[in-house]
Amino acid sequence: MQSFRTEIENPVVEKDIIELANKIELFQKGKIDEEKFRSLRLARGVYGQRQKGVQMIRIKLPYGKVLSNQLRRISDVSDEYSRGRLHITTRQDIQIHHVSLDRTPQLWAELEKDDVTLREACGNTVRNVTASETAGIDINEPFDVSPYADAVFRFFLRNPICQEMGRKFKVSFSVSEEDTALSYMNDFGLIAKIENGVKGFKVMLAGGLGSQPRHAEELYNFLPANKIIPTIEGVLRVFDRYGERKSRAKARMKFLLKDIGIEAFKKLVADEQKAIEFKTVEIDAAAYVASTPVVVNTIPKVSITNQEAFNLWKSTNVIPQKQEGYVAIGIKVFLGDFYTDKARVLANLVAQYAAGEIRLSLRQNILIPFVKTELLPFFYQELEKLGFVDPGYNKAIDITACPGTDTCNLGISSSTGIAAELERIIKTEYPQCLKNEDLVIKISGCMNACGQHNLANIGFQGMSIRTPDKLVAPALQVLLGGGNRGDGKGVFADKVVKVPSRRGPEALRRVLNDYEDHANGVLFVDYYASKGEKYFYNLLKDLSDTSNLTQEDYIDWGANETYVKAIGVGECAGVIIDLIATLFLESEEKIEHAEKALRNNTFPHAIYHAYKAILNSAKAILLSNNIATNTEAGIVKQFDELFINTQKIKLGKPFSEFIYQIKAQAPTREFAEHYIENSKQFLQVVKAYRNKEMENNTVNNS
Repeated sequence: MQSFRTEIENPVVEKDIIELANKIELFQKGKIDEEKFRSLRLARGVYGQRQKGVQMIRIKLPYGKVLSNQLRRISDVSDEYSRGRLHITTRQDIQIHHVSLDRTPQLWAELEKDDVTLREACGNTVRNVTASETAGIDINEPFDVSPYADAVFRFFLRNPICQEMGRKFKVSFSVSEEDTALSYMNDFGLIAKIENGVKGFKVMLAGGLGSQPRHAEELYNFLPANKIIPTIEGVLRVFDRYGERKSRAKARMKFLLKDIGIEAFKKLVADEQKAIEFKTVEIDAAAYVASTPVVVNTIPKVSITNQEAFNLWKSTNVIPQKQEGYVAIGIKVFLGDFYTDKARVLANLVAQYAAGEIRLSLRQNILIPFVKTELLPFFYQELEKLGFVDPGYNKAIDITACPGTDTCNLGISSSTGIAAELERIIKTEYPQCLKNEDLVIKISGCMNACGQHNLANIGFQGMSIRTPDKLVAPALQVLLGGGNRGDGKGVFADKVVKVPSRRGPEALRRVLNDYEDHANGVLFVDYYASKGEKYFYNLLKDLSDTSNLTQEDYIDWGANETYVKAIGVGECAGVIIDLIATLFLESEEKIEHAEKALRNNTFPHAIYHAYKAILNSAKAILLSNNIATNTEAGIVKQFDELFINTQKIKLGKPFSEFIYQIKAQAPTREFAEHYIENSKQFLQVVKAYRNKEMENNTVNNS
């Protein structure tokens, strides 16, 4: 094993990084299965890239808040380990690309020096906790959600109940009923409310995008703030136990809720409360360290040369704050990409003249809070030097797009190339849209919806299309009519027509022209609803004709060569192919984790590690008998039917009763000690059974 060491003071973080370095070495020596290693690295923010031999690194930035020192650190890391480009995602993370796998542990160690983590940025975990970028400054917010988003992030980071779920789990916090964090498309969406003087949240459950978007259902109209962490823990325990695991396409929370219904799900969450240590978790919002504006005694003198451009920028990119005398400045970041030289200048600027922080938005932009109103001309001048004063922040011209075929394994056609062309068209042909907040345009390179095309008024999804003569050309699915209604209500866009990618701009022109000619000021989502899908299909259907393609139609946007459809293995779900021996080794590791947690007096963690060890051991025996294991609850049921009821393995009680002690007992030291001992004994029982199986097979085959 390599002697990799870090200078990290936090022993938990250092252990994480050293473990990643050791696992990389074992993988490269062929001692860890590739799929198993994939699961481990994904949970540490290391994601396979379309280009062979390099990785995408996702940096987890809770609720999009980035301090100046953190932005400088991220920039240094990107320069040293990557290519100096930073990509803002639609979940308020930053990604850097083209990183060597060998260098990821050291990269992580460098980031942690400024409290920046990769942990659980990818994989089957609780992903980055998102929030409205205006949290703490929004004139409509009943209270600042930042302390609550921060508490949820910290509570579930490295928490054993959410390390190996069937799929990812997404949490969002909206500051008001405007629902700018899009609760309706998250697994667990919260909207800030106050009832009878009590701070709390409306809770939306099991929304999701992808090829089968599903609107979240209301779990609670009002949940007091001190109940959100126990409730999320209960939801995660239920999802972990009953969620699909074999079929990635069915493994999201939205499918589980659809199968069992909201009332049955509520009961399961309530049943889990016995196993949860804290029935309420008080979040001390007053103790949360919020950024505060620096004192600026001297306002730099500035001469604005283009007053018209300055006024347009102010009208589209400056946002009033609830704090008197301050505004926030929106920076429109084209496709979410910016570079480290500009990032450092920006970090220094906000440290000296604002509050020493920036916010990353769900639309891949940057927000600078706490700018004194008198400093607006100065900020405009400084941001203009960086090319950061394009008007249209969060307006129609502000197109959201995922990286698509640039770097993603799943990209089918270019999302960045078509986004650049559509933005050019809006700038030059529809300048009136610069101030239009209604028209939301989003683009994804595949059905996974990282560009959130399902939510858009006008959306495009990367596809391919086969012509009558069997040639393949890049294509776009045109989606229309999506929109955010507020208060947890939203509309998903309809798939209207599929067109060759080169005809995407013409499709946009027709939709915009029709809207301007006939809508009479009605919001696009309402105008689309009044006209209906068939109306727009008829408007665009001739563009779908593939019998008359030109040579240009076979070349994707941003490319020079003829299109070739090439889809790699997606890693969004961290699919795992388990080996029997690996599962037994994992059971032993989980028991070690349980014993360590017991020594540290974290009894709920100790119990959950032991539960996972028991479950892993049972799964190993089922798989050794070629029995599929779709859900954790299914493992328990199948083990009882096939091994306990038949007396092949004797426990003295049903396996369900044995393992589900976790649901019936409070998380005390006594129960933790008892349950860990149970997990050890069970591992020995199933190992002995497995050894006997192998001996019998050897005899029968000799």
